[in-house]
Amino acid sequence: MKFLEYKAKEIFSRYGIPVPRGIVASTPEDITNPPLPCMVKAQVLVGGRGRAGGIRPANGLDEARGVARQILGMAIGGYTVKQVYLEERLDIEKELYLSFAIDRSARESLLMASAMGGMEVESLPRDRIFMEHVPVLVGPQPYVWRAFRASLGLPKDVADQAVDIARKAYDLFRKEDAELVEINPLVLTKDGRVIAGDAKLVIDDNAEYRHPEYAGMDQDRTPLEEEAHEKGIAFVQLDGDIGVIANGAGLTMATLDVLNLKGGRGGTFLDLGGTDDPGKVAEAFELLLKAKPAAILLNIFGGITKADTVAVGVKQALEVMHASVPVVARIKGVNEDKAKQILRDIGMYPAETIEQAAELAVKVSHGAR
Repeated sequence: MKFLEYKAKEIFSRYGIPVPRGIVASTPEDITNPPLPCMVKAQVLVGGRGRAGGIRPANGLDEARGVARQILGMAIGGYTVKQVYLEERLDIEKELYLSFAIDRSARESLLMASAMGGMEVESLPRDRIFMEHVPVLVGPQPYVWRAFRASLGLPKDVADQAVDIARKAYDLFRKEDAELVEINPLVLTKDGRVIAGDAKLVIDDNAEYRHPEYAGMDQDRTPLEEEAHEKGIAFVQLDGDIGVIANGAGLTMATLDVLNLKGGRGGTFLDLGGTDDPGKVAEAFELLLKAKPAAILLNIFGGITKADTVAVGVKQALEVMHASVPVVARIKGVNEDKAKQILRDIGMYPAETIEQAAELAVKVSHGAR
């Protein structure tokens, strides 16, 4: 779950992290009492708003409405701006960076910080970024905060504020089941305050059941991805033209990699997981067909999900949707002979290895056999 800036700042504030005053508006007419002077900020679930012209200053009410009118409806990173956040303008002395994220390779959370924040933080050299893993069982120990404080090189009163915000950010990170808590910039104002100038918050989808208060929020999903999410189907749309169906995250990602190596591009991928219900398979396959792929690559290892279960579901979906899209199938495991016969009957293209399947999928997607 990704949060728009204004929603993330509401949660930050709940944890005691200082944020600027602000109001959210969906139309210029909604703006009646903004904190002036202010920054008018596009609310989209993607970065790069400043470079795209989605963050602009305003000094008065009429100017704020005019700027909001220009920003609303803009396209930023493929998203249309539906809301703006009018936030008090900070008198900035220095911009810092702070984040907590999950380092999956280390199986721990990772504290990252820098005395240089803002739009260019991604281009900073490694030696300008402080990184420290936080032991998951015991949390940040005093040595972590000492190292964090030293890395910023700030006066004691300012460093104390930064450490306090970092402590609260970690508390939020753990209690909200977050994958990312990022403040960029963490602003030091000219009057000596440290405030979260921006807020990025991503919460693990798998913890959604623990946070019913966030249900119904806008997410960065396409309409088909939203439909799949509501049905409990793991489905992601990409920019290619070959649909991929596999079972299990590892096999799905490996299939996409091999397809890419063979010159193809995944347009959608669908992870069937461990279902053994032909109706569920058919429902998932129908979703993929709605994306109108040029070809479909089916790569199944039948274990918990029996191979013939998948084949029956695929057949049902093709019959219901009256689809004629070519299907390349590589199926191994439980009941694979039955599965191959079912798919052979509906005109699929068989393959014995994933390499053969990927090559064939690329060919049939271009109309060659």
